[in-house]
Amino acid sequence: MKNRKTTYIAISTLVLGLLLGWMIFGSADKSSNSAEAHDHSEETIWTCSMHPQIRANEPGACPLCGMDLIPLSTDSNDDGNPLEIRMSPTAMQLANVQTSIVSKQKPVKEVRMNGKVKTDERNVYSQSSHIPGRIEKLTVNFTGETIQKGQVLAYIYSPELVAAQEELFEALKIKESQPSLFSAAKEKLKNWKLTENQINKILANGEIQEQFPILADVSGVVTDKRINLGDYIQKGQSLYEIADINTVWVLFDVYESDIPWIKQGDKVEFTVRALSNEKFKGEISFIDPVINSNTRVASARVILKNHGQRLKPDMFVQGIIESQLEVNEEVIVVPKSAVMWTGERSVVYVKNASSDKVSFLMKMVTLGPSLGDGYLIKEGLEVGEEIATNGTFSIDAAAQLAGKPSMMNPEGGVPVSGHNHGGASHSETMTKEEMSIGQKEKDALSPLFEAYFKLKNNLVNDDFKAGISSAKEMTTILNKIDMKIFKGDAHNFWMKRSDQLENQLKNAAATKDIQKLRIFFEQISDEMILILKTFGAMDKAIYIEHCPMVNNNNGADWLSLESEIKNPYYGEAMLKCGEVKEVIGK
Repeated sequence: MKNRKTTYIAISTLVLGLLLGWMIFGSADKSSNSAEAHDHSEETIWTCSMHPQIRANEPGACPLCGMDLIPLSTDSNDDGNPLEIRMSPTAMQLANVQTSIVSKQKPVKEVRMNGKVKTDERNVYSQSSHIPGRIEKLTVNFTGETIQKGQVLAYIYSPELVAAQEELFEALKIKESQPSLFSAAKEKLKNWKLTENQINKILANGEIQEQFPILADVSGVVTDKRINLGDYIQKGQSLYEIADINTVWVLFDVYESDIPWIKQGDKVEFTVRALSNEKFKGEISFIDPVINSNTRVASARVILKNHGQRLKPDMFVQGIIESQLEVNEEVIVVPKSAVMWTGERSVVYVKNASSDKVSFLMKMVTLGPSLGDGYLIKEGLEVGEEIATNGTFSIDAAAQLAGKPSMMNPEGGVPVSGHNHGGASHSETMTKEEMSIGQKEKDALSPLFEAYFKLKNNLVNDDFKAGISSAKEMTTILNKIDMKIFKGDAHNFWMKRSDQLENQLKNAAATKDIQKLRIFFEQISDEMILILKTFGAMDKAIYIEHCPMVNNNNGADWLSLESEIKNPYYGEAMLKCGEVKEVIGK
């Protein structure tokens, strides 16, 4: 009986122990699993800004397009502004987001100009002949040859000069009785620009000289040869153009919009394309008071000493003038990389670090003049605010994904669920943030630009059929470009622009009228200019040219490989209408 009681107590104790153990450790396991699940939920989720359906637990490349994944915020943002886009420090680092404090400064406008080296017009001389006759020998027979004053340029046979010498010898015979006649005969030879020494040499030899030398009146470089061996020339006829290039002019093209910023006496720093490792300095000595009616530019002149004659006429130059704006007080200026450009009213992202995590809020700003690397801000920002100056495109992409206000969707709304290329206008999608690309990407884009230039040339020649073929060729080349070679912001930008460009090319290829083709060409040109300006210089210099008469005098741009204006919007009807706005150099 006692043993049975002891057995019951032992069994009861064991059951109670198991129950207590399950309650304690089972609860702990649940707490642990719950905490682990909570910690797991705190992990960063990575997604693609162009393919939001992609989700990953660690950073990497999008399996669809190869673009770098960006962090997807799981923060509800309940304790902050619902319009802000939050970013973790890791996300900011990966997106290379940089910020700066807004401050005021004296605005300096940077005016960029293109130009050429030219001969100094004051040092150009026409070498003429004082003797009529036939060219028997040329000692200077090509342009570019350097000559010295008094050097023999050519020999000439002159029947008139032979007759004048015969008169001299006849007068010499009666010199004693008719000294005045002898003097008159000598003066006649001097009128042919023969020197006293030459006349005395003729008298000493006692023979008529049939060939006479033409001597250089000045030193310099032959810039134009106007005679050939055997030519018959008249007295006073120009034989050579000779220029002294020890001093040269540098003539810069100044666009109408930049004329108010340039004045006589401004300092210019410029480079010469052929001497790319050197910088030259000069001062504006003269500004042309008349604008060229064809190119719509005025010339600004810099006079430069040409040591060693290293600067050659017609060399291309690129110059910069820093012009102080005439304002009474300091103003807000921000870097161009901070601005998402949509016209005069553009977008910046303001940083807010008051919460636990950094956040950015889109702000509309009104732009003033472009100041080279920056913009003057008329309104929209206050001194002391901190704005994103790099990585703004990544912030905007994150805002689109989260359905927050962005450049593409200023009102915010439904988060982006895939490619959003359709219907965006040129002004809605333009960004002034330059994105550097490598040679591989440039090589991929080069055939696209070459096909574009074919389309432009066909419109210049009013060739509708060839223009349609060029539009189709551009479409084929565009579709062959591998989107994966573009990385980061450049990838995001290229995918948007390539879809827009493809739609416009399809419209152009389907049109039945050359005038409508020119309308689509304007849209195609806008896209190509945007791509060129964003990605920077290609393998050759490309000119951005402008016709002010297109679109009811609203104007339109196009790209060209040459500075000479050949208008694709009018063809032969107004072939020379337009001006060079800018050159994107290699």
